[in-house]
Formats: sequence, C-alpha cells, structure tokens
Amino acid sequence: MSDALALFSLFASSFLSATLLPGNSEVVLVGMLLAKVSHPWLLVLIATMGNSLGGATNVILGRLFPLREKSRWQDKAVGWLRRYGAATLLLSWMPVVGDLLCLLAGWMRISWGPVLFFLCLGKALRYVLLAAATLQGMTWWH
Repeated sequence: MSDALALFSLFASSFLSATLLPGNSEVVLVGMLLAKVSHPWLLVLIATMGNSLGGATNVILGRLFPLREKSRWQDKAVGWLRRYGAATLLLSWMPVVGDLLCLLAGWMRISWGPVLFFLCLGKALRYVLLAAATLQGMTWWH
C-alpha cells in the first residue's frame, strides 16, 4: 500500500469513527504505528484531523436537524453541556456518548470556537495517549 493511500485510509477511518458508522480508527492507527508506515506524529495528526472533522460534522448535523426523540442519555448529555459548556466535548472521543455530545452541542448552538477547541483537544489527547502506549509497548517488548 502506498504511503498516501495508507494515510488516506487512516483519515477516512478516523472520520467514520467520529460518526455512528464503524471506523475502528484506533485499530488502524495502532497497526500503522506497529508497521512504521510513517512518523508517529504524522499518523496522530492525520487521525486527529479526520476524527475532529467527523465530530464537527456531527455538530453541524445537530444544528441542522433538531433531535426529536428524548432519551436518558440525551437528558444526561444536555445536563453536562449546560453545566460544563463546550469543555464537555473533551469527552467527544467516547463511543456513542461522544457522538451525542457533538450533536447536542450543535443543537444547543454552543459557540463554534470553544466547541472546536475542546472537540479537537479531546480527540488529539486520545490519539496521543494511544500512540504513546503503543510506542512504549513496542520498546518494552524489544
């Protein structure tokens, strides 16, 4: 696989992972780190960009399409967003809950600046920690 195709695959997987569609970006990132496809920081950056753009897409969808169904998770997420504001999006990396937080941030019309800052920061921290653990594990085994 060419380097460009590998990086695009990581980006696409990361983008899809930020939606309700399966993307398995963590598996793809770890595999690429282990295969030494590219510099680890580039892989983390590509994964963060894809996942952040996917999260921002959820925010946009929340702004465009009002949520109709009420759920226990929705009430809880709205409570977090009201209490902690955009900082709640540090948890946007979490499966399902993170998607809901992004949708609700859009639905609640939280300002774009803080939304993007905390959304990107949360997603970046997850990938940095995953990469660090993977690379540390690689040196531990050798």
